[in-house]
Amino acid sequence: MASIPFHLDVVSAEKKLFSGMVETFQVTGSEGELGIYHGHAPLLTAIKPGMVRIVKQHGHEEIIYVSGGIVEVQASTSTVLADTAIRGEDLDAAKAEEAKRRAEEKIQNHQGGMDFAQAASELAKAIAKLRVIELVKKRR
Repeated sequence: MASIPFHLDVVSAEKKLFSGMVETFQVTGSEGELGIYHGHAPLLTAIKPGMVRIVKQHGHEEIIYVSGGIVEVQASTSTVLADTAIRGEDLDAAKAEEAKRRAEEKIQNHQGGMDFAQAASELAKAIAKLRVIELVKKRR
């Protein structure tokens, strides 16, 4: 049985990355993984660094990296408001690896709590980018 499509927007502070009809999308919420289909209960929650996996009509997929933000789900439309959003195929693996290395180095050499928290956040974002890059590679 085919899913009933609904409207999804994925936007960041810089631009709108996606706007269209989808069958479903997945995102990492503050309490865990969320799979959103037509008719999902209304929801407003924070999202963690990770991916938005979009299944468009007719099963075509798109993966977008988000650094965090919020997702809002309403009866016939959903919106992902991301701090930063980048299409999966536009991510640079070398830059993500370097960011991961720098964050790990900061964690090992931390002096105060604030430096550690910032480094942990940077590490989570770098790891999320690398996971998205891996998923995009597997899809090809």
